[in-house]
Amino acid sequence: MGYNNRLVYAAACIGMAFFGIAFIVMGSVLPALTERYALDAVGASSLVTFLPVGVLLGSLIFGPVVDRFGYKFLLIGSTLSALLGLEGLAFSDDLGMLRFCIFLIGLGGGMLNGATNALTSDISDDKNRSSRLSILGVFYGVGALGIPFLLGTLSEYYTYQTILQYTGLFMLLCVIYFMAIKFPAPKFKQGFPIQKAFTLVKEPLLLIMSFFLFFQSGMEGLFNNWTTSYLEGTTNIDKSDVILSLTFFVLGMTVARLLLSYLLRIIKHSHILTGGIVIALTGLILLNYSSGFYSAALSLFLCGFGIAAGFPIMVGIIGTIYKETTGTAIGIALFIALSGNSLLNYAMGYISKAFEISSFPVCIAVLLILQALIIFTNKKTINQ
Repeated sequence: MGYNNRLVYAAACIGMAFFGIAFIVMGSVLPALTERYALDAVGASSLVTFLPVGVLLGSLIFGPVVDRFGYKFLLIGSTLSALLGLEGLAFSDDLGMLRFCIFLIGLGGGMLNGATNALTSDISDDKNRSSRLSILGVFYGVGALGIPFLLGTLSEYYTYQTILQYTGLFMLLCVIYFMAIKFPAPKFKQGFPIQKAFTLVKEPLLLIMSFFLFFQSGMEGLFNNWTTSYLEGTTNIDKSDVILSLTFFVLGMTVARLLLSYLLRIIKHSHILTGGIVIALTGLILLNYSSGFYSAALSLFLCGFGIAAGFPIMVGIIGTIYKETTGTAIGIALFIALSGNSLLNYAMGYISKAFEISSFPVCIAVLLILQALIIFTNKKTINQ
């Protein structure tokens, strides 16, 4: 084997936490950046668009890179990309450079997300692959909750620039850790078979799993981006409490993935996914009737808890079926998934104008029903 499984898995978990930071950091510092650069709503929105572009590109290119050159090179490079982007947010005074730095954060984050999922899949056996991927997802929650927590609690004493600088220093220390340990060898030492990649794109089973993740990523994006607008438009909850209630969605996903690390070993995957959809639908019904902070927080916790199993189960299945080209197969799936995040958020903008923001729970319910159809028509594959 030539590498220490625990040390490599720890590296994957660290990388996933960095993806959590990269994916959430813009939402945490955007108000400060808007004030610093005197941006209007259009200017602020144009800044944010560079993040998903980077994430999509990173998700697309990481697969062939890890299959051909291995994980060490990519983990180091992607962490440095996100690190340089964060330091650019802290130090840059030029708006053009700031856009490039946000793109670097997205690019590094996209590669980290894909590489850590593929790495965890490669170093796991068929029995514990999904449960280890579930624990990996917990570390996304650590990063995603950690950076707003740090900025929220330390902002009285330090500027956001200082906090980002020290975050970057910690990431640099982790790069040294990545350099020091051994990773699995590349799968194709004599060149990457491009024909295989094109064949994978046409694989019906991979496309089915990918479109399940298309809806999954779309739902996660809708909750992260539209929940505050929904609660502000339909309830009398204070603005500060509205933002706080959103953290319960991430908390629900994090708690669920901790439990899933055990449950996925003893319960059929299709039953877990179906049960999750029922819990998420229950959360949506409660959200539809929420009028106060506590009911909104509980409903969002249930929604996050309910949809938490999607990524670890589907990525685990893809990793099991496509062992020879794990990185490329997972890369294709994540690219399709993240496209869903962007496209469904875009569609929600039109839907909210046509049918008002109160239609938000209905849109999520439709996506859950589409996922349920995929589960019921592919039970044998999901339970293998």
